[in-house]
Amino acid sequence: MTAAPGKPNAPRAAPTLRTDTLADSVIILLALTVLQRLIGFGRAVLFCRWLDPDQLGQWDMAFSFLMLAAPLSVFSLSGSFGRYVEHFRTRQQLRTFLRRTAVFCAFLAVPAVLLIYTARQWFSQLIFGTPEQSELVAVLAVSLLAVVATNYFIDLFNALRNVRLIAALQLFNTVAFAVLAVGLLLFWRCTAATVVIAYGGATMLCALGALVWLRRSWRAFPENEGHLPQRELWSKVLPFVAWVLATSTLANLFAVVDRYMIIHFSAVPAAEALARVGDYHSSRVVPLLFVSVAMMLSTTATPHLSHEWETGQRERVAQRLNLIVKLLGLILFAAAVAVLLAAPLLFGVALKGKFAGGLAVLPWTLTYCIWFGMQAVCQNYLWCAEKARLASLALLIGLIANVGLNLLLLPRLGLLGAVLATTVANLLALVLICGFNHLLGFRLSFGAGVVLAMPITICFGPWLALAVLLAAVLQVVTSERLFSQAEKRQIADRYRVYAERFRGLLPTRKPAERGSG
Repeated sequence: MTAAPGKPNAPRAAPTLRTDTLADSVIILLALTVLQRLIGFGRAVLFCRWLDPDQLGQWDMAFSFLMLAAPLSVFSLSGSFGRYVEHFRTRQQLRTFLRRTAVFCAFLAVPAVLLIYTARQWFSQLIFGTPEQSELVAVLAVSLLAVVATNYFIDLFNALRNVRLIAALQLFNTVAFAVLAVGLLLFWRCTAATVVIAYGGATMLCALGALVWLRRSWRAFPENEGHLPQRELWSKVLPFVAWVLATSTLANLFAVVDRYMIIHFSAVPAAEALARVGDYHSSRVVPLLFVSVAMMLSTTATPHLSHEWETGQRERVAQRLNLIVKLLGLILFAAAVAVLLAAPLLFGVALKGKFAGGLAVLPWTLTYCIWFGMQAVCQNYLWCAEKARLASLALLIGLIANVGLNLLLLPRLGLLGAVLATTVANLLALVLICGFNHLLGFRLSFGAGVVLAMPITICFGPWLALAVLLAAVLQVVTSERLFSQAEKRQIADRYRVYAERFRGLLPTRKPAERGSG
C-alpha cells in the first residue's frame, strides 16, 4: 500500500479492541462456570479431606478477609469501570483514566498492606480470634496486593466486554490455584497458610498475565485528545464509587458476618471456634455452587431486562423475571434434594467422615444459599427501576437481623444457631426485595411464590423435600398452577432452538463413496 498524498509517514491504524457479543458471552460464561466449578469442587473436597477442621476454618476466614479487604482497601474504584470506561473511551481519554486510576489504587493498596502487616497481631485477633496467627496475617497482607491487582484487571476487561480474556484468566487462576495448592499440601505442609500461599501465588500469576496482555494491547486504546482535568475526572467518578463501595461492602459483610460471629461470640476457645467454621465450610461446598449459578444467570439477564425496560416493555420484564424465578428456583430445589439424598456418601466417603457438624447443618445451608441466589435474580427489577438502594436496604436489614439472631442463638445452639440466624436473615432480605419490587409494580406470580417457598421443606429432611419436588413436577405437567400454558410453550420453543443448535455442532458422517475401497 502507498502512503496518502502529503502524508508519507502516516502511521498504521491502531488495532481495535476485541469485544464479545452477548450470545458469545453467555456461552463462554456458561462453559467457564461449569469447568471452573468442577475444578473448584474437586479442590474443595481435597481441602476438606487433607486439612484438620481448625485449619479448614482458618482458610475459610482468610479467604473471607481477602474478599472483604480487597475492595475496601482501594475504595472499590475498579467497580466503576463498567460505568465509566466507555464514557472516557468515546472521549479519547481512556489512557489518562486508566493511568490515574491505577496510580490511585496503588496509592491506596500499598499503605493498606503495610498497615495489615504492621498491625498483624490485631488483625489476627480480628480474623481468627487469636493473636497467634500473625504469620498467617503477614501472608494475607502480601496476597492482598495480588487480589487487588487481579480485581482491577478483571473489572477493566469486563468493562471492555472482552469475555474471552476474562474466561481465560479466571480459568487459569482456578487451575493454577488447584495445582499449587495440591502440590504444596502433598509435598510441604497441610496447613491453612499453605493454601493462602497457593492462592496468593496463583492470583499473582493471573495479575501478571493480565498485565502482559494490557501492555501488548495498549496501542489499541485510543490516543488521548485534549487535557482531562483531575477535578473533572474525580468529581464524576468518586460519587459513583462511593455508592459502589457501600453496596459491595454491605454485600460482602452480609456473606461473611455469621463466620465472624462464630469466631468472636461462640464463648469457646479460638481453636474450637475455627473448627466450627471448618464444619460450616464443609456444609457450604456444594450450596455455594448454587449461588454461583444464580449470580451468573442474574448478571446475564440484567442487560436483556434493562433493554426491555428502556423500550417501555415493563410488563414483559415482569413476565420474564417471573419465568426465570420459577425455572431457576425449581432447578436449584431439585439439585438440593439430590444433594440431601447423596449427603451420607459425600460426607462419609468424599470428606472421610470428618465433618459431622457440617452434615448436621447442610439442610439449612442448602436452603439459605438458594434464597441468597434468588435475591440476586429478584433484585434485577430494582436495578431496572433504578432503585438499587432498596436492594442495599434489604441487605442492611438482613445484616442487622443476622447479627442480632447470632447474639441470641449462637451461645445456645452453637453452629446450628449461626446457620439458623443466617437462614432467617436471607429469607428476610428476599421477602423485602420482593416487597420493594411489588411497590414498584412487579407482581410475583403464584407459581413463583410457591417455588420461592419450597426450599423451607429441605430443612425437614430429604423425603419430605423429595415428595414436594415430585408434587411440583406433577403440577407442572398436569396443570397451569406453577407454569402457564404460554410459559410452557416458550420453554418448549427455546428447547427446540437450542437442541437444533447443539445438533448443528455435532460432526456429520459423510456417506461412503461408491466404488471406494
